[in-house]
Amino acid sequence: MLGFLQRPVVVTADVNLNVVALTAVGLLSRLWRLAYPRAVVFDEVYYGQYISFYMKRVFFLDGSGPPFGHMLLALGGYLGGFDGNFLWNRIGAEYSSNVPVWSLRLLPALAGALSVPMAYQILWELRFSHCAAMGAALLMLIENALITQARLMLLESLLIFFNLLAVLSYLKFSNSQKHRPFSPSWWLWLTLTGVACSCAVGIKYMGIFTYLLVLGVAAVHTWHLIGDQALSNVCVLCHVLARAVALLVVPAVTYLLFFYVHLTLLCRSGPHDQIMSSAFQASLEGGLARITQGQPLEVAYGSQVTLKSASGKPVPCWLHSHPSTYPLSYENGRGSSHQQQVTCYPFKDVNNWWIVKDPGRHQLEVSNPPRPVRHGDVVQLVHGMTSRLLNTHDVAAPLNPHAQEVSCYIDYNISMPAQSLWRLDIANRESDAEIWKTILSEVRLVHLNTSAILKLSGAHLPDWGFRQLEVVGEKLSRGYHESAVWTVEEHRYGRSQEQRERELELHSPTHVDVSRNLSFMARFSELQWRMLTVRSDDSEHKYSSTPLDWVTLDTNIAYWLHPRTSAQIHLLGNVVIWASAGLATALYVLLFCWYLLCRRRRVCELPEDSWLRWVLAGALCAGGWAANYFPFFLMEKTLFLYHYLPALTFQILLLPVVLQHIGEHLCRSQLHRSLFGALVVAWYSAACHVFNMLRPLTYGDKSLSPSDLQALRWKESWDILIRKH
Repeated sequence: MLGFLQRPVVVTADVNLNVVALTAVGLLSRLWRLAYPRAVVFDEVYYGQYISFYMKRVFFLDGSGPPFGHMLLALGGYLGGFDGNFLWNRIGAEYSSNVPVWSLRLLPALAGALSVPMAYQILWELRFSHCAAMGAALLMLIENALITQARLMLLESLLIFFNLLAVLSYLKFSNSQKHRPFSPSWWLWLTLTGVACSCAVGIKYMGIFTYLLVLGVAAVHTWHLIGDQALSNVCVLCHVLARAVALLVVPAVTYLLFFYVHLTLLCRSGPHDQIMSSAFQASLEGGLARITQGQPLEVAYGSQVTLKSASGKPVPCWLHSHPSTYPLSYENGRGSSHQQQVTCYPFKDVNNWWIVKDPGRHQLEVSNPPRPVRHGDVVQLVHGMTSRLLNTHDVAAPLNPHAQEVSCYIDYNISMPAQSLWRLDIANRESDAEIWKTILSEVRLVHLNTSAILKLSGAHLPDWGFRQLEVVGEKLSRGYHESAVWTVEEHRYGRSQEQRERELELHSPTHVDVSRNLSFMARFSELQWRMLTVRSDDSEHKYSSTPLDWVTLDTNIAYWLHPRTSAQIHLLGNVVIWASAGLATALYVLLFCWYLLCRRRRVCELPEDSWLRWVLAGALCAGGWAANYFPFFLMEKTLFLYHYLPALTFQILLLPVVLQHIGEHLCRSQLHRSLFGALVVAWYSAACHVFNMLRPLTYGDKSLSPSDLQALRWKESWDILIRKH
């Protein structure tokens, strides 16, 4: 029974020494002197702030992408014992002793190092030669821009890693499909494909284009699988369901998991939560939660409330009034009602308080028991500090003449009766009898007389309006719009009918505890929408560039300059690799079109297996370049050279593919192949020479003399020489 113990346990493994060697040199190139320079380098000033927020568990909003990449950077800080106490205020600032620079830069560097052997494995899985696979890996190894970006606390190397992992995993799955379908390795690589795609999207939104590329290739393969008559209907159905779960469901669940961890970690109020809804802010510790804790949940007649615009644009603000009136006439000669001004004010203020009044009663305090206000009820809103009614009428608004003026009614006895009745419309109601709730309800106030909707126009009033934001009555309602939606943020049950006592009450804090935690899906939906719609800073930058500049390498970025010596770091690509990769892409497209025309004429110059390998390599490599490059032409944002690096990676993979194809299929004689091989060796030597020449700007570890700097400006000198002639 225990006979197996009498024999030794033997484990055999195939070790590809090429992969081991490439991993070792990749680690050496990316990890060597990783903590140098010990200063903030370019966009580290941007991502470092978010790492500090993670360390302090303070909520933040970054519209540039989902949180997975930020969490990976923060993980490096956590492993290094970073406490988050560093002021990320300028590029070049020296890191203090409590900042674990090596640990913060470790994960991007590891991702960049592992991309080298992955390039080898991708071409090997595509069934190209060891020589071609080794060429792709070595090109990744000596590409200066990839090294520079990977050695800093930035996200591009992480995005490239997961892009390549998604492609490699799918190729391994596809090759397992031919021999061992539904085996453990088959399931492993299929599932890992979906996870890697989700990770790429979770780092930057640009990752979605690689995800769509992999989905497209998988869809084509699945379509061919469906037509395989050797498989039963049940087997085909199982294949389709497995791919749907692994490539659609798993990425979606993984993506949600990123946000779940993100929102779990960032549980405290911070400087960025003002753009979120009142309900979201109240779910965070501190900040609004301290103010709203203990508020009544249901709004009743007599409730004292502050109404916050759900838009948050151009800034978060609250419905506001003050004793000042609109001017009798504006600069263009138009007249006003001269009623009390109603605005939207971006600061907490006692003049933001309003009392919800029953039009049929004079009572301004909450009865016992309270009478809740429901969807469809007609109310009046009384300004707490001046006791005047919120009013709108057929008078043009100050800055938007097509809309109505909103005011607090003053009885001038000049035949302008009050029009102060508003119908409550709860936009996110679940039933028509729903009660108006603090924070949770998104309401529109529809004017009963004119059907105008109370709306924030977003325009700043002139000095007579104290530069506050204009509020109007919008007659032409075009469906749901956040600027016409309001939420009750602060709420108390009014207890006094007398004006003086009520003013004292409005200055006092709220009370009575009611829990109103949002569900994860509600918080995720709101955060995802804000991330997609928040406006980023589109101002010009001295190092910004266009997509056309990237292909020709007609741009670079000065990342860091030593304050005392001339040592510096530049994001600058290896011009031999960039030019060769662009040429290889153009050559691939021409050859592909030529072979396609020949096959249409029934002239098959390539064997079928070579043709299928050529097509798949082009779909993943040329397609990966196009998917990660062309979308930038449609983006209205400030762009930099590093945005091109994911696309460049796929181009580098394509370059050895084209070289091997030329050597095998276009060089007809042994002499031609020998000459072509010598040319490839010379070309690679030139790439190595450029790498070595640019190495001081890649690592920034060498003090450069004026003559050294002039030698590195060879492209600038060449451009001047061309212009002279």
